[in-house]
Formats: sequence, structure tokens, C-alpha cells
Amino acid sequence: MLVGALALLIISLIRGQLPRYRRADGARFPLFGLVTALHFLSFMAALSFTSIGHALTITYTSPIFVTLFSSLFLKERIARSRYVGIAVAVAGVAVLVGFQPQLGLNTLIGDGLALISAVTFGIYSVMGRAQRYSYPLLTYAFATYGFAGLWLLPAALLSFSPASYGMQQLLSILALGIVPLALGHTLYNAAIRHTHATYVNLIATQEITGGVLLGMLFLGQLPSLNSALGALITLIGISLVLIPHSTLVKVSHRLRLAAPPSST
Repeated sequence: MLVGALALLIISLIRGQLPRYRRADGARFPLFGLVTALHFLSFMAALSFTSIGHALTITYTSPIFVTLFSSLFLKERIARSRYVGIAVAVAGVAVLVGFQPQLGLNTLIGDGLALISAVTFGIYSVMGRAQRYSYPLLTYAFATYGFAGLWLLPAALLSFSPASYGMQQLLSILALGIVPLALGHTLYNAAIRHTHATYVNLIATQEITGGVLLGMLFLGQLPSLNSALGALITLIGISLVLIPHSTLVKVSHRLRLAAPPSST
């Protein structure tokens, strides 16, 4: 988180846009940072207790919470017909990662942490959209990532083991801070400034599909049948949400007209 914040600060300075904040918002960004820290930390912690399938599936129920919080706090609602698409997309994620119910204390703890990650991802998305008129993108993201890093710093220092860190590990942390966070999450925050947070969050679930495709291209790992099927189901769900209802009705009508008449 701190590497990502530093990367954004450097970009801001290069652009000649030093981040500036209002004194009245002194308590706002520490709160934003806390939500962000809880989202990332709870997901990473969930992986220590439950399977990747469980963690991903539960975390990517986040579109449900984004939709709920957008309606409650931003008064931004979506058509009821689009809820079907959200349900289909979430189900597709479950198929994609091979979700298999398993009971046990560790699994329940891990699933609970993943649920916290999903809820905080929903809050993170809504609070980012809510600030679109208050602060420029880089100014908002720098403070949010920076405070998240400060919240996480005590735990990181307590668990720090110098012997575990070589050049490869340090470069990995730098790459994670610069690419998926400073670039990826900042683009996510940019997107939710322009459209409903639910739509952006649904598309973000496709990082799983992207991971499957990258594994196939660079590691020779062919996707399983359930991975391909889950990706297809998720894309159908996203299409049901993003494509206007009137367009879907027209397409359905044309397909019925094009279908051959049934024999009696």
C-alpha cells in the first residue's frame, strides 16, 4: 500500500499537481484508509484459513454489496431486471473457481474473513465514487492508499522477518505496489467516477478470467471445463447488467421472429 501511494505521489509531482486537502476532511481519509486496509488484509488472511475457491467466490459477492450501498448512501439505484444479471455473474464466479462447500472451523473463519473483504470492497467502491467531485483522482487515491499502509504498518512490522526478504521478494513487493495497486486499483477508482459502481465492480470480477487466460498463455496451464463454463456464465451475467434492457428485449424479439415455425 505504501509503495502504491509513493508511486502516485511521484506521478502527481511529475505532473506538477501536489496533492492538497481541506482541513475539514482531516478524519475522512484515515477512515477511507481503514476500509481499504481491511479489504486487502481480510482477503489475504482468508487464504490462510480457507481455499482459494472459497475466498474468491465469497469476496466476489461484492457486486451485491456495491449495489446495496450505492442505493442506501448515494441514492443510485439500478433497474430490477439487472439484479438477475448480478446473480448470474456471481454464480459464474462460483463455477469459475470451483466452489465446493466445506465445513470446519478454519473454513468458517476463512469464509468470514472473505465476507469482510467483500463488504469492505463494496464500501471502498462507494466511497471512491462519492468523492469524485471532491478531490482529483490521484489526490484521493494517494491519501487512501497511504493511510491504508499506515494502518497496516504495525502488523507488518510485528510479523517482519528480515531473513525472508531477498531481492526477488523486494522486487515482487515493488511490482505489486506499482502495477495492480497504483495502476490497476487507480484505474478502478477512475472508472467508478464515470459510471455506476456496480457495473465497474462486476467487470472487475473478470480479473479471475484474466488470470486463467494469462496462465494459459504464459504458463501453459489449460483452463478446466468448469473454468471455461464459469467464465462464460459470468460474461453472460455481466452482459445482462450492462446491456440496456430495451436492447435485450429487441434482440429477444428478433430471435423469435427468426426462429423457424414449430410444427404441429
